[in-house]
Amino acid sequence: MTEDTLLHYTDLASEQIGGQVLFATDDFFAEKENLIKEGRGVFIPDKYTEQGKWMDGWESRRKRTSGHDWAIIKLGAHGVIKGFDIDTNHFLGNHPPFASVEAINLKEDLDHWSNADNLDWDEVLTKSPLDPGSQHFFEISSDAIYTHLRLHIYPDGGVARFRVFGEVFKDWSTIKEDELVDLALVNNCGKALHCNDMFFSVMDNLITPTTGKNMGDGWETKRNRTPNNVDYVILRLGHPGIVKKITVDTKHFKGNYPDSCAIDACYCEDESEILNSEHEWFPLLPQMKLGADQEHHFEEQIQPINQPISHVKLKIYPDGGISRLRILGTIK
Repeated sequence: MTEDTLLHYTDLASEQIGGQVLFATDDFFAEKENLIKEGRGVFIPDKYTEQGKWMDGWESRRKRTSGHDWAIIKLGAHGVIKGFDIDTNHFLGNHPPFASVEAINLKEDLDHWSNADNLDWDEVLTKSPLDPGSQHFFEISSDAIYTHLRLHIYPDGGVARFRVFGEVFKDWSTIKEDELVDLALVNNCGKALHCNDMFFSVMDNLITPTTGKNMGDGWETKRNRTPNNVDYVILRLGHPGIVKKITVDTKHFKGNYPDSCAIDACYCEDESEILNSEHEWFPLLPQMKLGADQEHHFEEQIQPINQPISHVKLKIYPDGGISRLRILGTIK
């Protein structure tokens, strides 16, 4: 049950939302930056570098001195941590037997992370055993907001990926009432809740801050042969607000973009009603034609609504792929 629970949260360390690996005591065999890349990591049998076997992860050399290795991860979005996945995928004879995690809330980065021992870290995961070639899910009980983590491995070895599952935190008191913000953006606490289909790529990509890098970096449904089919995705806004502008981006989708789209909206405090189809939606954006590989900006077409909304439902006709969705508005 731990895995199912954690996967409903946002990966706060993901490279897609701005996470960074700032420092490692040693990444002789495989670069520290791989820790937060997409996927579980791949294995290419005949690929080698001057250092040795190429591995898709972070791998330190065999330690011949005392101590152990560690890496510093800066979260892409500050937040409350709910758990981790320390994945040793493809690291079979070279995985660390144990790992632990510390966390801290910092206003700015250190100039020299080699001095990280001097900081007042919170231990959020005690030294825990790891198996080769496996995902390891750990639940965390803490309400603290963190910005940086330190992943310890004992004494050395390789970790393919490090996921930090949690809830994004944003200080909305810093946002002015007339300031336009992307209410759906994951870094602004937006969350993709549910969709009827994500056969080719996942709904979470829609609200990441970066521009889509390829066709796989978006939300794409399978080809649907049912007459009058409508695919959809439901998003929770990071803060209730009044929508002023909408951008629907079909970047990289050339032969598989939707013919058209529409967006419904609602205000709901009981999310179970939305997920159980028990809440009423009203039109926010009427059905609009879409083109291939381009941004579509809507402002005048938005239906006048004089009340804040909390959720949106993007509908595409009949199927296809959308790279990004931006819901720009003011908070209420």
